[in-house]
Amino acid sequence: MRERADASSGPVLRRGRAEDARAVMTAFADPLMRGRPREPVDSVQAAERWTTARGRGTASRACRAVARWAFEDAELFRLELGHRVNDPASCKVARAVGFVVEGRQRQKLEYDGVRYDVELHARLATDTEPVSW
Repeated sequence: MRERADASSGPVLRRGRAEDARAVMTAFADPLMRGRPREPVDSVQAAERWTTARGRGTASRACRAVARWAFEDAELFRLELGHRVNDPASCKVARAVGFVVEGRQRQKLEYDGVRYDVELHARLATDTEPVSW
């Protein structure tokens, strides 16, 4: 199994590094991002799990590269992706990389005492690779 996955036109997916922490913690200082994680992003370990580059197609390219790696290298057949229904940007990413909506999981997530529905998407190894933009 490969240690990293390269997106054809942009980011290289790799394990988080300690030097990434400052950029990730800065991203989570943005009020729009504070509600995203289940735990505070206040340590190197927490920060290594997150990246930010909203609006530049980074999430779509990264998701596409991970899906390609999962199907080709890890030989998985089915991938699932879920997002809160009040998160249209995540839905746009899922659809852009070929994940098909399969349903709604009612009140699956809870943040700060508020429950959220999750829209479930899936992609199969036999699905046609979507055209990159």
